[in-house]
Amino acid sequence: MKKISFKVDEQKCVHCGLCVQECIVNVLEFDRNGFPNAVREKNCIGCQHCLSACPVGAISIFDKNPDDSGKVFAQNPDMILNLIQTRRSVRKYKQENVSPEIIQKLKDMLKWVPTGCNYHRLHFSFIDDINVMNKFRNHVNEKIIHALTKTPIKAVADKFAAYTQAFIDGEDVIFRGAPHMLVVSNSVKAPCLPEDPIIALSYFELYAQSLGLGTCWCGYGQMCMKLFPELSEFLDIPDGYKSGYVMLFGPKDINYPRATQPFDYLITSAKDRDFAELSIKDKAKRYFWNFFR
Repeated sequence: MKKISFKVDEQKCVHCGLCVQECIVNVLEFDRNGFPNAVREKNCIGCQHCLSACPVGAISIFDKNPDDSGKVFAQNPDMILNLIQTRRSVRKYKQENVSPEIIQKLKDMLKWVPTGCNYHRLHFSFIDDINVMNKFRNHVNEKIIHALTKTPIKAVADKFAAYTQAFIDGEDVIFRGAPHMLVVSNSVKAPCLPEDPIIALSYFELYAQSLGLGTCWCGYGQMCMKLFPELSEFLDIPDGYKSGYVMLFGPKDINYPRATQPFDYLITSAKDRDFAELSIKDKAKRYFWNFFR
């Protein structure tokens, strides 16, 4: 972490203490005049909550001017719910590039995705050119066909055996004709290594769909990232990073005029009761379920 450059505009500060209260790692304390002061800079995790919480914009950190921060607007919860309800996994795409302006919007948004402990070391590998995507697609498909027909590899055969003929016939089983792809990787040192990429792609997906794009979570693509190490090199994934998941995206070649009508998940509300004394058998079951996979 670089020097945090914590500053207070004493002419604006109203001594409310929100910046001190919001600092979960106790970087800040009040000085003798009642102004916040950074006394434990090494603790700072760079969350910038102090800057965000100040009601008068008196706090600067990392040389960020609070006047340059985006404003908070009231959101329409019905519109947000509608976006969630109408999100679809899209598997039919137009064979064209998304405009550079939209691609840049998607990339710019990623600065705000949350990470565990604000580790903020994610790596985003875009394929934002359909010609590059086709090269990537063809390489992977050829590898899969070879593994299924020439020198069978059990890990590949087990996953793709049902699609052998589809691959041979040229069907794009993995990438569904998508013109673009995003792979999110995380440092192997990250405290929330597997979770952060999934969170990031969840934000990416909803924003992409709000821009009229189609998206699809690509589990087969993620498996290929693990099986074929040259893919990570092709995508410039740094050493010490592990791919977390893959998302396809691009202009939709299908429109969905209505939401689905999904079945309910199991939802419970905890009751006010004493904690049970579990038997050894019940504890063992819970440990198995908690740590399975």
